[in-house]
Amino acid sequence: MTAELFQADVDEFCQYYGRRGAGLCFPDYQRRQLLGQDSNYLEDEKIEDISRKHKHNCYCAQDVLSGLRQPVAVVHCGDGSQRLFVVEREGFVRILSHNLELFKEPFLDLHKLVQSGLKSGDERGLLSLAFHPNYKKNGKLYISYTTNQERWAIGPHDHILRVVEYTVSRKNPNQVDTRTVRVLMEVAELHRKHLGGQLLFSPDGLLHIILGDGMITLDDMEEMDGLSDFTGSVLRVDVDTDICTSPYTIPRNNPYFNSTNQPPEIFAHGLHDPGRCAVDRLQTDNGSLVILCTDASGKNTSAGRILEVTKGKDYENEPSVYDLQSSGGAPPVGGFIYRGCQSRRLYGSYVFGDRNGNLRILHKSPFATSSDGEQWQEKALCLGSASCGSTLVGHVLGFGEDELGEVYILASSKSMAQSHSGKLYKLVDPKRPHAPKECQRQVEPPELLMTACSRNCKNGHCTPTGKCCCSPGWEGPFCRIAKCEPACRNGGVCIEPNKCLCKSGYSGSQCEKSEHGMPNDQEKDGILDHIIDMTSYLLDLTSFIV
Repeated sequence: MTAELFQADVDEFCQYYGRRGAGLCFPDYQRRQLLGQDSNYLEDEKIEDISRKHKHNCYCAQDVLSGLRQPVAVVHCGDGSQRLFVVEREGFVRILSHNLELFKEPFLDLHKLVQSGLKSGDERGLLSLAFHPNYKKNGKLYISYTTNQERWAIGPHDHILRVVEYTVSRKNPNQVDTRTVRVLMEVAELHRKHLGGQLLFSPDGLLHIILGDGMITLDDMEEMDGLSDFTGSVLRVDVDTDICTSPYTIPRNNPYFNSTNQPPEIFAHGLHDPGRCAVDRLQTDNGSLVILCTDASGKNTSAGRILEVTKGKDYENEPSVYDLQSSGGAPPVGGFIYRGCQSRRLYGSYVFGDRNGNLRILHKSPFATSSDGEQWQEKALCLGSASCGSTLVGHVLGFGEDELGEVYILASSKSMAQSHSGKLYKLVDPKRPHAPKECQRQVEPPELLMTACSRNCKNGHCTPTGKCCCSPGWEGPFCRIAKCEPACRNGGVCIEPNKCLCKSGYSGSQCEKSEHGMPNDQEKDGILDHIIDMTSYLLDLTSFIV
């Protein structure tokens, strides 16, 4: 049952019985009915006070987790386990179980690779995490982070932004096997702001990579010698490829697929400082894709805008969906289009904010058309501290979404990357029950990765589609056959790349030496060939003399 149908039935029921004073509808039914059950009613407030306080757009921020290190994102993997994965900028990914308990061991630890900054405004670090749409079967996940390893040390850039693929461990569904790393792309960047770096999958299974302009000027681009072609762009690639030599292919319907002037990975461009993007999980009747992003209106402005990313658009010139007013110099932080079950008031609204902690709702009028020019309406999202018991304080760092469509807020009271002041909040509607039965879904325990490729591909890597791609020196259906060049001789067997296992009585790198002091077969053949050559030479010489 969808949220719309469920709520429509409830509304009709409440309109009829609510007028009769039956008190059967949340939040107006008698408080005694809630005793011993889940409820968002806190303390001993009267029904009238609660109803008055939570009219319009006031909500609660449920304190879920504290002590995080600069959390920038929280995502789910879509496997039915209802786990949440918290991305910390310092280089860690932590797991929250379905009942919001934090796992002791991190899901992924990249802090030795990640180059993160300490100063305010420095955006370097672990930037984003996206799970493959078929993660439950192939165990693939994608990470973006900033680094500066030795081979990139020479040049005008400050760092590189790297996008990589990992696979979950076959032995532990709560840990990544870091040996499975594959680099998708690396982008050199000059500055430490306007980085972007978010990854997201659209419902068609294509990976989108959102990059900021990096505050790069035309002079910078000439100095970078073409390495900044991706800046300020949304890239779209297909990671479901069986081509072992490339980690992705270019979708043929990308706008610049056949272009000689633009990289074919580009889906749209003209972005400045994208502050997170989100895909609407609800497809429209015509199947169109809706991706909303917050962004800066220009390179040197604090004014923000909300963009609906569309194929081939140049957002240097395209109008925005909605223009945001300056919030004291705070950049906007993108959120999600709410498609959860627990709040009818929020359903279909875009929840976002800015770094100063101001939360907003953008609601699209169901009666407006694109010609109206006012199809979106912005409202402040109020957090009622008196009845909610907790308030959101400090900087808003990001938003998240769980498997059920409920929205989370990431915040921190300090800007230092190594402080442990990060918090995770869940956005809760006090007008709804805490866990309506209609919104509950059975939790599925995470399963071990058991595909044929993951079980049998020992000397290579598995593509997201399940093909075993062999490492150098291996061949065969599951990369079980080693290659020796030159080949092993005298019945020797190639057991590892360029390593022969010799039969008894033979030795050498290709088993070419006999250990019995007798010429081996190949040596005998060589001697016989030499005798034949000499005999032929003597016969020719005799014929010449005669």
